[in-house]
Amino acid sequence: MAITAYNGWLPANPAVYQRIVQAELAVARGPLSTNAPHRLAVQNLKDVIVKDPEMNYLIGQIFLQASARNPNQPDQPDQPPQSFDELLYALDSIIVSPPRFHVIQDEDGNDVSVPIGVPIYVLFDLLSNTAAAYDLFRKPAFNTAMRNLLNTWGEYLTTKDSSSTLTEKEDGWFSERSLQMLEANAGVFNLTYDVPEPEAPNRGYTSWDHFFTRPIQKAARPVEGDPSDPSNDRWIIINACESTAYRIQENVQEHDRFWIKGQFYSLYDMLGGDTQTVQSLVGGTIYQAFLSPQDYHRWHSPVDGTITKVENLQGTYYAVLPDGGAPENDPDLQPHDLRGALIRSQAWITMHAARAIIHIENPDLGTVIFIGVGMAEVSTCEVTVAVGREVTKGDELGMFRFGGSTHTLIFGPKVKVEFEPDVEINKHRWVNKRLAIAAPIPL
Repeated sequence: MAITAYNGWLPANPAVYQRIVQAELAVARGPLSTNAPHRLAVQNLKDVIVKDPEMNYLIGQIFLQASARNPNQPDQPDQPPQSFDELLYALDSIIVSPPRFHVIQDEDGNDVSVPIGVPIYVLFDLLSNTAAAYDLFRKPAFNTAMRNLLNTWGEYLTTKDSSSTLTEKEDGWFSERSLQMLEANAGVFNLTYDVPEPEAPNRGYTSWDHFFTRPIQKAARPVEGDPSDPSNDRWIIINACESTAYRIQENVQEHDRFWIKGQFYSLYDMLGGDTQTVQSLVGGTIYQAFLSPQDYHRWHSPVDGTITKVENLQGTYYAVLPDGGAPENDPDLQPHDLRGALIRSQAWITMHAARAIIHIENPDLGTVIFIGVGMAEVSTCEVTVAVGREVTKGDELGMFRFGGSTHTLIFGPKVKVEFEPDVEINKHRWVNKRLAIAAPIPL
């Protein structure tokens, strides 16, 4: 069973997608009808928006634009939340609830298993793919309020109460259906991860965060070298995250322009204006891959070296590059389907979203950059190494918390990077597996 590009983020089936959205909104309608008070973080988000005339105008426009039918899909059934108030009350419920594994019937009455690790993103999905959201969701005040809300949810996800969905019941994360998905690309759960209590219904995980950031067994993900020639190992780059390949780009530029159908990387923006580092990387190579919420979420060093710089940059959480919907060759969605713009905006997000940047100085390859990029519910990119630390391939660098995410590796122009033949776009790859071989380009 393969995990597809949107799986774990969005169900590909429109009917199932809509039932999940409606289930979240149904919880909101009771308190909405009585004008119940909001939770503090949700009220703060509301106040920040409605007290600013421009943001208040934009939030209204978002719902108008999102409710308009897609002219390329006049019969599209998907409907986002219908009002700002409805969205706010849904957020009230979500931030005191753990992510759930859903078993929902499709339009033919068949049970469909749907892991939704990012429930807030499901509500924001169609809203974000509008011109008004592009303007609002990039504003610093909006993202400060959203960061506060996500951190509030993140604190809840460290509590014992958040473990309530870690069960073997039909809608639990250790149900037979869920384990099939968790193990689809990873291997047998108990043999792959560090499991505190292998026979317990919750496997011994005391909170959602404990489960989500679970370490992996070294034996399950050994660092892959060159057994035929160990002296060649110093040139081998390993995969830094359990992830699905998204894009490879050579000859990256300091600045580049973005078009809806052609996203290019801009090193200056990716690295937060670090001009000195940018100049050393112009003409180099970028590899990007993204993680499903079901994936292992810790980062591993792709090369040996010394940590020379660590940065955490604040940024956006739900801003995307608006587009005309899924392309003709989309692996999951029908052409022009407006859902999933966040996944299609990953190159753009590397320059705008909250992210952690780690510089690794390798004696043979020069500076190699790892960037962990927060997407949607990922309110924390946690670095676990410090400047001056010596790392070897496979050492932990940090982790994502609370949701799915994407990452990039950047290599300078003096390095020739040859990716393994089986590195293919939209193909999943284990962490620590051989990704590429690199060597300095002779002067």
